[in-house]
Amino acid sequence: MMDMPAAVTETVNSIDWSNASAAVEDYAPAIDVVKKTWDKESLRDILSGRIAVPDDVINNAIADHIDGASKVTKLVIASQSDGRLKINADTKSMGRVELLGTIDEFVHDGDQSYVTYTLKKRSLLDHGTLSWIFSRISLSMAQKIVGKIDLGDELPSKTQGNTITIDYSELLNQSDLGQTAFMGYNLLDALRIEKAEPHDGYVEFTTGLNVPDSVKTMLINILL
Repeated sequence: MMDMPAAVTETVNSIDWSNASAAVEDYAPAIDVVKKTWDKESLRDILSGRIAVPDDVINNAIADHIDGASKVTKLVIASQSDGRLKINADTKSMGRVELLGTIDEFVHDGDQSYVTYTLKKRSLLDHGTLSWIFSRISLSMAQKIVGKIDLGDELPSKTQGNTITIDYSELLNQSDLGQTAFMGYNLLDALRIEKAEPHDGYVEFTTGLNVPDSVKTMLINILL
């Protein structure tokens, strides 16, 4: 059996186990959200400051957001080694479309949650369809970080030239993670996403979770 790290042992030993049953009951809803949002590997990656999300994981999440009423019948991304993101979409308005561009910003910091993409060339797709596409891509990319979030129509967005910005702050605030506090800390407020960088076959996020080490340890122990 692997020995526990010293920090984990110290935290565990400091717990007042006489009140453990009551504490578990009090935190049961939060624990349920934590387990639905993260597994132990993804949480450890988030805490380490880097989490890599493979394209196939993103594409499976995107597929979950497509149904018979969707503006797009098929949507697949491919991360490139040069830092660009390739997107293939089968749309109802224009048939098959290929987009290529960069993720300029992918940010969650307090009450700011947005993603900015710049396309290599201006798309002929209407704003509504572009917003729909990038809304699904954004939340599917971040699903291993913020959990699964059901989308309605496209998220608030704006287009300037070849650049589109998606604002997903309100959606996150209304999510399970946004409504969850653990040991006095709102988990969404504590979470940080600084950027997202495509590589060959995956997107790497720079992340953080601004809570004390004792809270981090308890979160990890929940997922063991």
